[in-house]
Amino acid sequence: MSNRDKKHLEKQLREFTGRNFVQPSECRNLDQIRFYIQELCLQIEEYRKRFDFVPGIAYALLSQYNSRQNSMLYQDFLKNY
Repeated sequence: MSNRDKKHLEKQLREFTGRNFVQPSECRNLDQIRFYIQELCLQIEEYRKRFDFVPGIAYALLSQYNSRQNSMLYQDFLKNY
């Protein structure tokens, strides 16, 4: 796969997530974050199967959602215990 094709795939992924996803910092509940994590994992798997390539931005965004989820879980833990 050429660099041009990789950049095109990355651009498509950025546009898709920009239209359909809320930024991790704007997520307010765990269900919302879990939904976005699941959808992003499905996108990553689709890219891996179809193109044998996953843009780095997908993993970076997944990391941000996971970090936000862990932060919310920790806050919930402190509140309840």
